[in-house]
Amino acid sequence: MVAAWCFGEPRAHEAAAVMEGSDLYAPSLLAYELASIARRKARAYPQELGILADALQTALALPIHWVEVDHVAVLRLALDANITTYDASYLYLARALGASLATFDQRLALAARNVGA
Repeated sequence: MVAAWCFGEPRAHEAAAVMEGSDLYAPSLLAYELASIARRKARAYPQELGILADALQTALALPIHWVEVDHVAVLRLALDANITTYDASYLYLARALGASLATFDQRLALAARNVGA
């Protein structure tokens, strides 16, 4: 959701509506993932580097509660749900907080439904 919003993806307005007025929590991994997305986009569109860097900076300035996760529990969850450890980090955090997981990733959304998050 944050990536869609900050990089102006097709579902950016939907992401903004979901995020507006919500308390945002994320594993610290999100910052690295946003930077990786910015890098990938900058490689494809080098003339957009300034815009992408500004978008990344704006996203990182959001009032996000950055939370460390239990990496062993994330590993187990990833194996149980057959998802990457990256995705399992978000799912773990949602479960730990008793919160809904907001994602456009259909595979992760399915895994969340399957484990009750």
